[in-house]
Amino acid sequence: MVNVLLWVFGVVGNYNTSFRPVKCRHTQLKAYSAAQVGTCPEPPVDRARRLFLALILLLPLAVAGAKGGLLDRSYRPLAGKTPVDLRKVYGGKVLLVVNTASKCGFTPQFEGLEALHAKYRDRGFAVLGFPSGDFREQEFTDEKQIREFCTLTYGVKFPMFEKVHVKGDAATPLYKDLLAITGEAPRWNFHKYLIGRDGRTVASFGTRTAPDDKALVAAIEAALAVPVAPAKASR
Repeated sequence: MVNVLLWVFGVVGNYNTSFRPVKCRHTQLKAYSAAQVGTCPEPPVDRARRLFLALILLLPLAVAGAKGGLLDRSYRPLAGKTPVDLRKVYGGKVLLVVNTASKCGFTPQFEGLEALHAKYRDRGFAVLGFPSGDFREQEFTDEKQIREFCTLTYGVKFPMFEKVHVKGDAATPLYKDLLAITGEAPRWNFHKYLIGRDGRTVASFGTRTAPDDKALVAAIEAALAVPVAPAKASR
């Protein structure tokens, strides 16, 4: 564990924090034209904060979550009707919570997120997608259209949930709690929160952190190495 920690320390410490506004017109959008893809700026990454959060994840110093736990709530599946109890379905797993958008230049990250989900799923890991139009309204209004885009364009199979707000007073409770824990709200689409098996430990990774980023992958593997807490015996 110490070696992994030092390695991640080096990776995160050397993370490139330079920022240049970029025009996010991604030529791989297969089903939608370039005119539908907006400009996707993201502010500079705070390297000290990123490092601090990564260390929190790897050390046995869990950041206390909201009262009752982050997962003590339910959300509808994308275009579905019956809410899913996050605690019941995903309790004890390592989760990567991502606010997605279909018309952003970062949508190709869907492929990498699906690859992560497929690679680590059998070890108790899941990517949870939450579509949002909070950033320049780069998400469809119709959830069925969102589902169709994700499935047909990028082959997404990881769980996707109802469209939500992820910032400000209108943010859904899960994202309000994630902000309270990390001090970091999404600044753009495809922000990533890593939740440990305890449902409380959280690390935060910005939009520019690709799904195959070494620091993110190392944090996921370190979180997966933590044993699942034994279930409490019923009385």
